[in-house]
Amino acid sequence: MTKINTLKNSRQFRNVYDSGNSFSTKFLVIFYKLNGYSYNRVGISTTKKLGNSVIRNRVKRLIKENYRLNCNKMKTGYDLIFLARVRAKEAEYKDIEKSMYYLLKKVKLIEKSGK
Repeated sequence: MTKINTLKNSRQFRNVYDSGNSFSTKFLVIFYKLNGYSYNRVGISTTKKLGNSVIRNRVKRLIKENYRLNCNKMKTGYDLIFLARVRAKEAEYKDIEKSMYYLLKKVKLIEKSGK
């Protein structure tokens, strides 16, 4: 199992939010920025508008699992933040998967063309 490198503190998150770029779908928003390392770091963020802790953690698990399955197809050297929108609480696994794949293609981080 591959270890996922994460953004740890609010300064790292703030750096990506302030000086990175973003794209969105109806379920997710991606913020991304070059980090100068040979690996990606990822952060997952939700808000209390999404629902209680059970719902927020479910959405975070869906995002994290989709990232884990796609991380070997991605270019490296980026800091990524996935922000869940309020509609994500009704989303199924496939909805999050399609949304994340679309965002990664839009940002041109997917190296292999096959899905």
